[in-house]
Amino acid sequence: MSSLKNILYFQAGLGILANTFLLCFYTFTILGHRSKPMDLTSCQLTFAHILFLLTGGDNWLAVILESLNIESDFKCKAIFYTSRVMRGFSICITCQLSVFQAVTISPHTSLLAKFKHKLKTYIIYAVFYIWFFNFLVCSHLLVYVGGFNNVSETNQMRVTESCSLFLMNYVISGLIFTVTTFRDVFLVGVMLITNAYIVIILFRHQRHCKHLHSIRHLRVSPEKRATQTILLLVVFFVVMYWVEIIISSTSLLLWMYDPGFLTVQKLIVTVYPTITPLVQISFDKRVINVLKNLQSKCQQIF
Repeated sequence: MSSLKNILYFQAGLGILANTFLLCFYTFTILGHRSKPMDLTSCQLTFAHILFLLTGGDNWLAVILESLNIESDFKCKAIFYTSRVMRGFSICITCQLSVFQAVTISPHTSLLAKFKHKLKTYIIYAVFYIWFFNFLVCSHLLVYVGGFNNVSETNQMRVTESCSLFLMNYVISGLIFTVTTFRDVFLVGVMLITNAYIVIILFRHQRHCKHLHSIRHLRVSPEKRATQTILLLVVFFVVMYWVEIIISSTSLLLWMYDPGFLTVQKLIVTVYPTITPLVQISFDKRVINVLKNLQSKCQQIF
């Protein structure tokens, strides 16, 4: 149990550091007017992942709130609401990245080409609606999550040591389940379709290039590098999403609190926000150049 906790702490800590670095990079890039259309979206994704890791990676935010002597009920509502909003925002933004990348690399003869010139405007509108939608969808947690008490244990499911999820009537729980399931299935479906489209475009482009140049002399373009990054992130997200669904469903069916099971669940749900910044750093030449400059400066100092 302690070894799992240590792995969780290391994983969450690594994810927070990597996402914080990327958040600073994207912020300075955007403020310096050297940003790409996707940088604003990526910036918000890293911000959401930081908050998700703080609330989901063994509730570090709970420790901060406890040190401030904030009551358990408010603490539980704040943690679970923030965690679920950030989780929903993460899946929406990942889908948005996939769709807009498909628009970016689409040929001029395709139907998607007409959206290219207004892509930045669409990104801003999409992000606004995504925030609003996820705030609204997760609002039930402000009512049905609270501090755990021993008065009526049958009407609540203990989800952490101090927090519990209260029973909802069938109409409300059915409505929430339908909306969240439709959102997730729809977004995952869109991601799979757009990624299939992207793979077809890349395959055609590569086949065309083979006729013009030798493969040894081909250089990977920034667009292709960005496309490969998003493809990798989406595939990884879909796999981890279904693993999370299986674990979460099992937890709800058992309707019981198991610290070991909860730790495993936290390990699974924090994998994607931890891996994402590492993949982005590895594939973004701008970030690699910044790291190389920092390394050379450190070598000069020491």
